[in-house]
Amino acid sequence: MYQAIPYNANRAWPAASRPATAAPPPPRGEEEEVRRAVAECPVVVVGRSGCCLSHVVKRLLQGLGVNPAVHEVAGEAELAGVVAGGGGVALPAVFVGGRLLGGLDRLMAVHISGELVPILKEAGALWL
Repeated sequence: MYQAIPYNANRAWPAASRPATAAPPPPRGEEEEVRRAVAECPVVVVGRSGCCLSHVVKRLLQGLGVNPAVHEVAGEAELAGVVAGGGGVALPAVFVGGRLLGGLDRLMAVHISGELVPILKEAGALWL
């Protein structure tokens, strides 16, 4: 039997700062498109083309009344420059209010705990 993934409301969002040791490489085409979409839209789903997990994320958000922007990429390389630190990000990735919420597992955990709707309202994705 499957168990729900524990969710801790006190878990901090990923830090927005980059290490000062190395200068970031200049943004490239696909990476720049993802960065712009994350900055402009309240909810962005970044996933591979035709990925069933991206479809599940999109359907969950649509079921709550959110119309997420879906951006399809070839792999994690395009996502690495958008996320602070660049490592450990799996697709599909969900960005809410310009910040990385996480993947499907984190989205489901936040939804089950009842904290997803307030996060979406705070980001301006829901008005009710």
